[in-house]
Amino acid sequence: MSTCTTLSRELTEPLAATAATATTWLLLEQPGPWGAQALTASHLDPELGAALDRAAEGTGVRIALIRRPGRHADTAARHEVLIAHTSPADPWVRRARLDSPAALLDLDFAALGAGRHDGFGAEHVGGPIALVCTNGRRDRCCALLGRPLAADLASAGHSEVWEVTHLGGHRFSPTMLVLPHGYAYGRLTAESAKEVLAATAAGHTTPAHSRGRSYWPRPSQAAEQAVRELTGEAAADALTMRQVPDGDGWTVEVAHTDGRRWRATVAESASEPPRPESCGKAPGTPPRMDVTALDALAG
Repeated sequence: MSTCTTLSRELTEPLAATAATATTWLLLEQPGPWGAQALTASHLDPELGAALDRAAEGTGVRIALIRRPGRHADTAARHEVLIAHTSPADPWVRRARLDSPAALLDLDFAALGAGRHDGFGAEHVGGPIALVCTNGRRDRCCALLGRPLAADLASAGHSEVWEVTHLGGHRFSPTMLVLPHGYAYGRLTAESAKEVLAATAAGHTTPAHSRGRSYWPRPSQAAEQAVRELTGEAAADALTMRQVPDGDGWTVEVAHTDGRRWRATVAESASEPPRPESCGKAPGTPPRMDVTALDALAG
């Protein structure tokens, strides 16, 4: 029986503009098993998980659980917490170790979503942080393809590696989010994932495997990818987007730090033919974003 990843590859479904959107990621260490809805179906107190989910709603903050690759205890005396804001203007990662995750309810989630950490924890010092989706309760492809990738990257020792509960886009497994810039990647191999991490350490993204920068809404992700393909620009923080609705689609102005600008016209359509977005689901037609025009603007 074909998996959702196999069908997506066979249909040459584009990776671009499929990243989950979040201005800020809040990542809470919670070892042990994860259910499909991990915040309320893990060894984390389900009432706390539901309260955190409510606190983040509408703020731009996306919460996920993380754990170290490989064998681990089902409980943790203290919980590592990573908070990452992924704006190209000022990306940052802060981290802390908490005795009780309930302390996270004291955070100002609206401020976090807007890029203000208010002194939480300490600044992350070190290389890229790799988050590999491995939650088999959401999709078996994430477990079958994600867990070996996470283990391989961890054993290589080049970056900090975590398993994560959900990054969206199971059919692009194995998927990985890389901090501090917040680019999501899909259909990775051990070799290509290591190339992504090496590029991130140098301040670059890897457009060939990119699903988009999670900071941007998906029309802007599509516009960014189009400009990167046109120009060959790989510097992670070189481009910013300004997106406005335009009839049934969007117009996105893309600005380079060197002063160049482009206008992208982006249209949404349904992916055909139908395919399952996740293993076990009925076939559907997930939305896709296509750049229908890309014009250079005068400086």
